[in-house]
Amino acid sequence: MLPILRIDSSKIGKKCRCFVIAEAGVNHNGSLKVAKMLVDAAKKSGADAVKFQTYRTEEIVTGNAVQAGYQKKNSPSASQYDMLKKFELSENNFKELYNYCERKKIIFLSTPFDSESAEFLNKLDVSAFKISSGELTNTPLLTQIAKYNKPIILSTGMSTLHEVKNAVRTIFSSGNKKLTLLHCTSAYPAKDEDINLKAMLTLKKTFNLPVGYSDHTIGYIAPIVATALGAEVIEKHLTLNKNLPGPDHKASATPSDFALMVQSIRTVEKMLGSGIKKPSTAEKEIMRAARKSIVSASAIPRGTIIRADMLAIKRPGNGIPPSQINKIIGKKTTIYIPPDKVIKPWMYR
Repeated sequence: MLPILRIDSSKIGKKCRCFVIAEAGVNHNGSLKVAKMLVDAAKKSGADAVKFQTYRTEEIVTGNAVQAGYQKKNSPSASQYDMLKKFELSENNFKELYNYCERKKIIFLSTPFDSESAEFLNKLDVSAFKISSGELTNTPLLTQIAKYNKPIILSTGMSTLHEVKNAVRTIFSSGNKKLTLLHCTSAYPAKDEDINLKAMLTLKKTFNLPVGYSDHTIGYIAPIVATALGAEVIEKHLTLNKNLPGPDHKASATPSDFALMVQSIRTVEKMLGSGIKKPSTAEKEIMRAARKSIVSASAIPRGTIIRADMLAIKRPGNGIPPSQINKIIGKKTTIYIPPDKVIKPWMYR
């Protein structure tokens, strides 16, 4: 039986509605005002949570670390350090964002990238921890976060199944089993041919844990397909403007697109249904008009032994189904049956 994870007022797991995370990340470009606008946009779009990134630049990157290709293209800086420093928010900023999210009634989440940031978020009393793909092999950080004994959502971009197994083992060995795994392709933007959504099903089968999908594609087809495949969590970057300078804006959804994605996810959930094969309420009405019954092909006198040539199969479907015709043949009529009459059980014995 898969666990049901509780994150604030939401649940993650089988038969729960998909938990949607608006990844604000660093798309605030270092501005608290813009960060609050992203919270507003996430709430209005229907997201369950809005997520940021908490880090101390000097703790996560060397001074001369080069930028990734997409970072150079979208946010050219002298180094990763310079780029990240521009987008770093203070602890006071995050405290204000946490309180702002409470007022707006949306769950605040943030990904810690270093030990001190993780400790800060724990003291802030976040309801869950999101761990990025880049930290999947960071065993000390995984162990530290796991020991807080809060739900963990772990992205698995860039990883092999063996590496995911090691990460899961690390978290579980700390006594924390409240884990959700997100399939992810860590490219910005990610190409359709690199998405490999079936890997999410591999994670489900291998670990028997709640799974989901963290999306970096252009558009939102991939999250919709992931939902149809059984994703219990969907995460996607949110931006106020795709043309803003910064590493992630181009691979992010605008507020209007994010809202359409959430609406589509909720529609898919309705379409998926319970999985029980049975007629729907609407079909029951159609059945009477579309299905057929056994009717009299001609007049049948009372006391007649019914033969096959006395019967026909016609609409409506409110009588004895054609599959039961052999149970009628050979029976004796108890009344006179006029032609073209739907046969009822009380008409024979």
